Amino acid sequence: MSKIENFKMYIDGKWEDSSSGKKIETLNPENNEVWATVPEANDKDVDKAVQSAQKAFENNWSKLHPRDRAKYLRLIADQLRKNAEHLGKIETIDTGKLFKETKTQAHYIAEYYDYYAGLADKVEGTVLPIDKSNMQVITTRVPIGVVAAIIPWNSQMLLTAVKLAPALAMGNTIVIKSSELAPATLFEFAKLIEKTGIPKGVVNIVSGFGNPCGKALTSHNLVERVAFTGGPETARNIIKNSAENLSQVSLELGGKSPVAVFEDADQENALNGITAGIFGASGQSCIAGSRLY
Repeated sequence: MSKIENFKMYIDGKWEDSSSGKKIETLNPENNEVWATVPEANDKDVDKAVQSAQKAFENNWSKLHPRDRAKYLRLIADQLRKNAEHLGKIETIDTGKLFKETKTQAHYIAEYYDYYAGLADKVEGTVLPIDKSNMQVITTRVPIGVVAAIIPWNSQMLLTAVKLAPALAMGNTIVIKSSELAPATLFEFAKLIEKTGIPKGVVNIVSGFGNPCGKALTSHNLVERVAFTGGPETARNIIKNSAENLSQVSLELGGKSPVAVFEDADQENALNGITAGIFGASGQSCIAGSRLY
């Protein structure tokens, strides 16, 4: 058996084991053998990560000029491009996705960070017309605080980018929970984030099960927003967990997209496309359909 990789969580700019010492084994789907371990976070570990994010939010990140936040986003994009093949290798081992796909995806995912870097200094306010001539009413966008991002196993880098990039651009800090089924890629990504020199605590990555890790994160009183991608059963728990704190919640839930095949379509081509869509990523793709033939 090859050497087993032992990953650690990324909290407050440091690499941490779980306070309980517990670990989660992650399997290589090619042979169903353990190839790596990650910490099994509990509520104490989650609190440490959230407190770190809150401190970074209050002390520096939210006060940093947007163009300076943009520089870090571009540095993340650069690291993704430089390490695309390495990240792809890790994701393929951890999830079973084809290396042909994973080794190149970091290049286009990097564009998300470039886009939001460009957007960071273009957040504008709006003047609102009201019925009082001696008053001027203006709305402005301000960062809200700590964002909790919960990532599924099937498309980790992309589904992290669409949560992490806008949060950082706006001046928020973040705690990311990786999937317990395939967590390794996000810890490799954390190593690249560390290389950018981003202030400690701005980005934190933990690993653990839905209970206690996910529950502690989504019910934490310092978490202002929860961004989740996954299934409806977990989403129901997240809504309950976040209700007491009135946290903002966005849910991207799973589902199979429809396919319409018309009489004049190339039937063979349609069947090939539908088959590839359904069975890509072992069927765990929410864009399996949504096409016409």
